[in-house]
Amino acid sequence: MDAYTGFAQVYDLFMDNIPYDEWAETILRLLGKYGITDGIAADLGCGTGQMTRRLAKAGFDMIGIDLSPEMLDTACMEGSPQDGILYLNQDLREMELYGTVRAFICICDTINYLPDEEDLTRVFRLVNNYLDPGGLFIFDVNTPAFYEEIGNSTIAENRDDASFIWENDYDPESAVNEYRMTFFIRDAEFPEKEMFHRFEELHTHRAYTPETIRECLSAAGLILLEEYDADTLEEPSDNTLRYLFAARENGKSDA
Repeated sequence: MDAYTGFAQVYDLFMDNIPYDEWAETILRLLGKYGITDGIAADLGCGTGQMTRRLAKAGFDMIGIDLSPEMLDTACMEGSPQDGILYLNQDLREMELYGTVRAFICICDTINYLPDEEDLTRVFRLVNNYLDPGGLFIFDVNTPAFYEEIGNSTIAENRDDASFIWENDYDPESAVNEYRMTFFIRDAEFPEKEMFHRFEELHTHRAYTPETIRECLSAAGLILLEEYDADTLEEPSDNTLRYLFAARENGKSDA
């Protein structure tokens, strides 16, 4: 089962509780704090382009990168040519850009899709390589506490045009969480027939501790600047479910 195939059709419908506007304000505030208010920025794991479009409207020349062609198709359909966004279908572990960017953004648990520390460090190295001198990397990550909280649970939701069953299975020993999702999506071509298409997807997340993130950032050459509880923007605690990190490029010179 591939991830983000059928889900791409209804992602924004079922993720309408995500406070994208608030997240965008936080990201823009952090960027501005370090003097980055315009230029080229890249949104890693951009999905349907919700954050990509917000940053484009704030004045950045945006690149959206995602592994799922279906999610990128949705991003293109929901946007407009005036956004001026370049979307690239790439695996973050094999990312290739034509030049450097002022900032990378990576939110909404994209980092947790990386299966191990080797891949995590590999992506961080690519980020450092493609950042302008002094460029910024802002990203979030779900902690083990998050996956322990959702535990082995099942979530179901029913809407007029789509329904889903979301089964969570977390193994603390391996720090791996599996989401098994079943979607029933109304056939938009023949709505009067009450026909629904069924899709099944398997998503695998790895829970990373803040200590592991710091070690991988250091191994990749990035300099950690700040870390927060992503939900409160206060100092993290043992109960923090999602961390927000800001790191800076290291190793290049403006000269």
